Amino acid sequence: MAMFRISEVAGLLGVSADTVRRWVDQGRLQARRDGQGHRMVAGADLAAFARAQAESSGSGSSARNRFRGIVTDVVRDAVMAQVEIAAGPFRVVSLMSREAADELGLEPGVVADAVIKSTNVVVEVPDVLRSPR
Repeated sequence: MAMFRISEVAGLLGVSADTVRRWVDQGRLQARRDGQGHRMVAGADLAAFARAQAESSGSGSSARNRFRGIVTDVVRDAVMAQVEIAAGPFRVVSLMSREAADELGLEPGVVADAVIKSTNVVVEVPDVLRSPR
């Protein structure tokens, strides 16, 4: 079973290591100590926690892929706008009408949610996380 260090959990969930430690201390997330005394979270426990977190933040929308972040760049022309959002370690880029970007007041520094509804999502596992067979 995959085990994750507190810092890895924080990176995967887009929060600080202190937040993860608080969740563990509060009993919201299960962790075990390894041989060196470091707290480790089992992959199955992390998955269950992440699912519960996502379910508790219901939005009244059929889109299930939501990334809250900060607008880092907006490029406008006469008709369209390209909006870039930094959501944790991820960069999300959206093309929309200039009118929509103007109505939403999108400028660098504005907090916004990238809501993605897609019929095609490619899932990849980084080489460093693949377990040897």
